[in-house]
Amino acid sequence: MVESLRDRQKALVRRDIQRAALRLFAERGFDAVTTEEIAAAAGVGHSTYFRYVTSKEDLLLGTLRRAGAAIVDNLQARPRSESAEEAMCQASLQWSRAFIAEEEALDNWRAAVRAAPQLLDRVAVVGSFERAQLTKLLGDRMGAPPEEDLRPGLLVHTVLAAAEFAFLRWLEHDDPGGPTLHQLTEQALEGARTQCWK
Repeated sequence: MVESLRDRQKALVRRDIQRAALRLFAERGFDAVTTEEIAAAAGVGHSTYFRYVTSKEDLLLGTLRRAGAAIVDNLQARPRSESAEEAMCQASLQWSRAFIAEEEALDNWRAAVRAAPQLLDRVAVVGSFERAQLTKLLGDRMGAPPEEDLRPGLLVHTVLAAAEFAFLRWLEHDDPGGPTLHQLTEQALEGARTQCWK
């Protein structure tokens, strides 16, 4: 589906609002920043802000909340010739690669989340509904009905656990020149491959 000019303009306004919010959250902390301040920093009116943003929390956690659906879409698009293990790993890596859209925004996001770690407790990177979808997709790919065979579900949970471990490690460590989120995810998935199914 071709994205319309109007949709692209809306996406740009929302991106500007999110960048402004992340910068303010990183500087002053999530709770100290008001929606009025975010709107002003983004150069939009307060009423315009609410046309593009469902909640202040969504500016910080929305990308994570949409991770599960993105990984499901990525898995559906993987070539049928790939093994279930490779397809699931690549679907997860594709999300970690896309998450790193802009280094400055990513650094601000990490600083903001660190300042309000309780917010992460409100979101599962991949929820139970998406896990069930992923399990069904892998079951179809493997010829192993998930209601009869543990392997599709076990593979989903193993890959997602490795990816989540990489994400939490990246969140905790801010070493200059250290590995990126995507690099850590690659390392974690390679470790899972070695330990679990090679």
